[in-house]
Amino acid sequence: MARKIIKIEPIALKLPAKKRVAAYARVSSGKDAMLHSLSAQISYYSEYIQNHPEWEYMGVYADEAATGTKDSRAEFQRMLTDCRNRKIDLIITKSISRYARNTVTLLEVVRELSALNIEIYFEKENIHSLSGDGELMLTILASFAQAESLSVSENCKWRIRKGFQEGELVNLRFMYGYRISRGLIEIDEEQAQIVRMIFDDYLGGMGCTQIAKKLRELSVKRIRDGIWAAERVGEILKNEKYAGNALLQKKYVSDHLTKKLITNWGQLPKYYAENTHPAIIDQEIFDKAQVLLAAKRKSSGKNEKVIYAFTEKIVCDKCGKHYNRKPTHGYVYWNCRTYLHFGKSVCHTKQIPEEILMQASAEVLGQAQFDEVIFHQQIKEIRVPEDFKLTYIFHNGHTVEKSWQNKSRRDRWDDKKRQEARERQYLLMERSAVN
Repeated sequence: MARKIIKIEPIALKLPAKKRVAAYARVSSGKDAMLHSLSAQISYYSEYIQNHPEWEYMGVYADEAATGTKDSRAEFQRMLTDCRNRKIDLIITKSISRYARNTVTLLEVVRELSALNIEIYFEKENIHSLSGDGELMLTILASFAQAESLSVSENCKWRIRKGFQEGELVNLRFMYGYRISRGLIEIDEEQAQIVRMIFDDYLGGMGCTQIAKKLRELSVKRIRDGIWAAERVGEILKNEKYAGNALLQKKYVSDHLTKKLITNWGQLPKYYAENTHPAIIDQEIFDKAQVLLAAKRKSSGKNEKVIYAFTEKIVCDKCGKHYNRKPTHGYVYWNCRTYLHFGKSVCHTKQIPEEILMQASAEVLGQAQFDEVIFHQQIKEIRVPEDFKLTYIFHNGHTVEKSWQNKSRRDRWDDKKRQEARERQYLLMERSAVN
């Protein structure tokens, strides 16, 4: 009988896929001790993850955040982006309070990642977000963490307001014209000379814009290397601290979650403390400047600041400044603040028609027409990375890219615009004939 030989092909063993694991760490201040703690957390998690052969190390995301209640932490947002791009299977973090003290924010993130089948493990509480009772336990414990955050915030507010009542300059860290260190306020004579020059020039008839231009031409440095603009000059002229006095509690923190500073228009008491520190300007000179400022405000009609739909919402990626609203020849445009104040030599950006912004915003939000209320509820800011490009950033961290283009003159002009143009042309012709 002939031999029958059957070849058996080798079967390649398929190794199980490694779980892609990352860690998230955060400290609540930039102090040396806290930064050392952050470094220790990064080292610990790096070694911990890499010691598990069935895990693939995807890195440690670490934030030096001022508070655990904000959802704008750069590394936290980068981690969420990587999760949405399916680069991570498991996130390890120390505790709920390190991850987020806002219960709503925590649950939103946990639910979003759970829908992507991404698990979060909280070491201190020993909670796995994908477990049966994970969300229930997270809700309870996060509520405790949020209550603790509120308690700490209220204690800090009480201490600060008690200091205000006693005329203390609380949390004053820097101010042009002064050297401030550990509560000691001393006059910086070199900068003080600039402050005195600003008051003298203003009382001598120069405007804030002219003074700012003079300071730029003299190459006078500002704190943090900023650019001298009319607003900065105006802030110095209006600041009572240059006369040695202090109006306390001009602003206050709205709530412990957002940590947003709100201008105090009378919601809380203010305290005017005299002789709290050395004066750079005599009180008489300061009072004269206030009278002149008030007179100019009244004549220009700028007593109240008007808030528009896109006010403080549009940010220029080239210089970091917000866009301002500017009506021109019957149309409304939004321009970079730096471009408006200093020209295209400092920041060259293209103006955006307001009607284009409304149309683009409605399309991004899936609306037939622009709704300002819904816009503010969902959109945190609009960034302008380049001309004809907009990046919409939602409050939940989601981003949408949007392109736009100018409408042609034919599309923008109606009968009223055409008639106005004819009238302007007619006036120009009449003036030319007279000359």
